[in-house]
Amino acid sequence: MVSISDTIKSLVPEIKLGLISADVVFAKENIFLQQTISEEIKRISGIPIDTVKDIPQIHSSREAYKALGKEPARYRLSAEALHRRIIKGKGIYQISNLVDTINLASVKTAYSIGGYDEPKIEGNIIFDLGKAGEDYEAIGRGKMNIENLPVFRDEKSAFGSPTSDSIRTMITENTSKIFLIVINFGGHSGFEDELNEISELFVRFCSAKDVNIIIV
Repeated sequence: MVSISDTIKSLVPEIKLGLISADVVFAKENIFLQQTISEEIKRISGIPIDTVKDIPQIHSSREAYKALGKEPARYRLSAEALHRRIIKGKGIYQISNLVDTINLASVKTAYSIGGYDEPKIEGNIIFDLGKAGEDYEAIGRGKMNIENLPVFRDEKSAFGSPTSDSIRTMITENTSKIFLIVINFGGHSGFEDELNEISELFVRFCSAKDVNIIIV
């Protein structure tokens, strides 16, 4: 079960979360996936970098961070960071078919997407603000202060945010079941269709089966 705290709902009333779970097959690389990513990189590369913040999904995400008391330029959301990285000519890190497909989906939709190894999540999840003095080991960032950041918390501890997820629930070569959280801060229309498109990417590139989609 996934819920959104009253605190976040009061500050970002239009927020919706798209939840996708599926059985998947890990692969170190997928040539067809990389070809698709290359096509997206070409599409994004022509966007002026100073207009990235105006993409509707990214704009609403930045406004949500401001409403929650966080500066989006300092705690950059993952979808914006990916767009800016591509425009700067740095491409996208190639990690695995699972992680790369999450990045592809984020670039295509401009939503920040949390991707997790589902069995590592313990119990119910709530999307809430980080507590005073709270931190975790973030992927590729080391220890990250998550105080007042919007974070996903299970019954053990916080494990993810739109800025950077923790290593505790990260996807690895042993992952066979994923859990995705697509964050629609602005309540944008067409969300169900976009979630279906994301799930299709995992079917194509990660042999996804038993796909379940829920909107909270």
